[in-house]
Amino acid sequence: MSNFQTYLVGGAIRDRLLGLPVQDRDWVVVGASPQDLLDAGYLAVGKDFPVFLHPETREEVALARTERKTAAGYHGFAFHAAPDVTLEQDLARRDLTINAMAEDEQGVVVDPYDGQRDLRDKVLRHVSPAFAEDPVRILRLARFAARFSDFTVAPETVELMRTMVAAGEIDALVAERVWQELSRGLMENKPSRMFEVLREAGALAKLLPEVEALFGVPQPEAHHPEVDTGVHLLMVLDQCARQNAPLTVRYACLCHDLGKGTTPKEELPRHIAHEHRSEKLARVVSNRWKVPTDCRELAELVAREHTHVHQSSGFGAEARLRLLERCDAWRRPDRFAELLWACECDARGRLGLENRPYPQRESLLADLRATQEVDLAAISAAAVARGAKGPEIGAAIKAARLGVLRSFTKSLDS
Repeated sequence: MSNFQTYLVGGAIRDRLLGLPVQDRDWVVVGASPQDLLDAGYLAVGKDFPVFLHPETREEVALARTERKTAAGYHGFAFHAAPDVTLEQDLARRDLTINAMAEDEQGVVVDPYDGQRDLRDKVLRHVSPAFAEDPVRILRLARFAARFSDFTVAPETVELMRTMVAAGEIDALVAERVWQELSRGLMENKPSRMFEVLREAGALAKLLPEVEALFGVPQPEAHHPEVDTGVHLLMVLDQCARQNAPLTVRYACLCHDLGKGTTPKEELPRHIAHEHRSEKLARVVSNRWKVPTDCRELAELVAREHTHVHQSSGFGAEARLRLLERCDAWRRPDRFAELLWACECDARGRLGLENRPYPQRESLLADLRATQEVDLAAISAAAVARGAKGPEIGAAIKAARLGVLRSFTKSLDS
């Protein structure tokens, strides 16, 4: 059996050096063949390249490998794993220098590409020109920028990403992989950075042209001191992160104003009926990237209704009831609560207004709670006893809910 060596590699080294909790541990074995590991009790689990489970810890272990580009996209690679592949060669195929470090069994860091220097200088830099062979790396780098928001991207890496986009590499990405990276980036502590980096690389216009179209589009300064619609969107996403909002809310906020990018120039800076256009474009984006149903549905609802929620403080009982009806609030109360959460992030994602109160959220939740107390069974039974049928029963329920809202409003005003 070969005398192989095992190394801890990648993000675990990076996070430990940054003083962050280590989430995942990746291992690489150097100097071994697949048979060597099988003989040592490892269990083979890899399909595309040799990956094994450690016989005791059950952690995944990969053989050191090199890779060669064979076709467009991120699937187009041929892998070579053999005992003569060195640790440095394995690390060279990784995306960023801060992810291309290893640690031996004695705890000594192996850092052939100066990842420690870039950690110290807070720079995201590609390891080698091989970065350009995998378009997913553009998305991954943008996601890391959202996680390590005080890091800058090396100018030569930005230039390389622009070259990749110009060469059409990003057009080969599949929907599931794009959504995986976008969704993870949205959940980082400063999601705006992901979109800034994608935009700088020219990738945003390819992946999300509806978002790219928002930059440079003005809004009324009275409501939007930041004016620029794209800047507003980034502020809303960061507000989502401050409030620790779930992915559904963050994705809905990403899509809530897309219609403003299609407002005719003669109608600027006002954006009349942008909500309907935003709802349609949210559906387009969701279809393109095969977005999960819960995110998709909330995005369309927020796009359509966010302006009404903002204005609801001035609504009477009838208008508030119609809002609850349109949002299917009684059947989908959790989704309604997420709608209001997204609207609060939208209202606070404005220059100088980040901490302003947003009473609409609690007020509409109170409306929902009050109307949930209506005894639907009793009202339906009484209506049936009077000889009422389907539509009339529905009208009786609506009248009861409206009565509750009217009484509830009076009690708040008194």
